[in-house]
Amino acid sequence: METKNAIRSRRARGRKRARGLRPIQIWVPDARAPGFAEELARQCRAEAALNVSPQGRAEAEFWNAVASEAWASLD
Repeated sequence: METKNAIRSRRARGRKRARGLRPIQIWVPDARAPGFAEELARQCRAEAALNVSPQGRAEAEFWNAVASEAWASLD
């Protein structure tokens, strides 16, 4: 026998599907995991160091242009 919560959830999902939505599941890094903060800090330092060099700025400009074109193509 379904509980009230299960029935309510099933109905809510049905309404969302009727509006053209669908559920998805995504996996993201666990910010609570051991070593996460250290790895984040390492990547931030690497990014900051890259942005101060002319070569790093050129690379960032390239990827920003690529991303801009990709987003613009979605319009």
